Amino acid sequence: MIIVDVESSGVDAVKHSVLSIGAIDFLNPKNQFYGECRVWDGAHIMDEALAVNGFTMEQITDKNKQTEESLVKSFLAWVETTSEHTIAGQNPSFDRDAIHKAAERYHLNWPLAYRTIDLHTACYFHMIKREVKPPVANKRTDLNSDKIMKYVGIPVEPHPHNALNGAKVATEAFSRLFYDKSLFEEFKGYTIPW
Repeated sequence: MIIVDVESSGVDAVKHSVLSIGAIDFLNPKNQFYGECRVWDGAHIMDEALAVNGFTMEQITDKNKQTEESLVKSFLAWVETTSEHTIAGQNPSFDRDAIHKAAERYHLNWPLAYRTIDLHTACYFHMIKREVKPPVANKRTDLNSDKIMKYVGIPVEPHPHNALNGAKVATEAFSRLFYDKSLFEEFKGYTIPW
């Protein structure tokens, strides 16, 4: 599987632009991808999205940055270096849709699977199996990224969010949930809590 994280100009894959993509090949975690781009002409921009990812208007409109098309082409070329084309992550359907819609805008072939593997479900299942009650608020699951990182024993993703950092903490969390072991050197000092 490929752990993917996307930072974007908003939450609607049709009208918002990809701003950065971070990805890690789970079976070969040294094989990583990171790239940034400017917004496509006419893309909508949400101030709330920029507050999360830390990009400024100047950065996302910088004509010296590569285009969204160029970034997506580079990412899809990197995908071909991996052995499995299933996207996984904290919110992988959002990440998949953002990149897929961008690929459609530029008439690029889509080699990735439709099905995704999400960290929320993996962690929820792990908690149930260990007889730990998953957090609930307003009668629905409240197991967000920060709570998952706390559960697996690693620091939360730094703010503002960076796509490669997001992919890295998600990859580490998957490793701990699936195999009860740390994957990246920088997390080896953090004890797995179970």
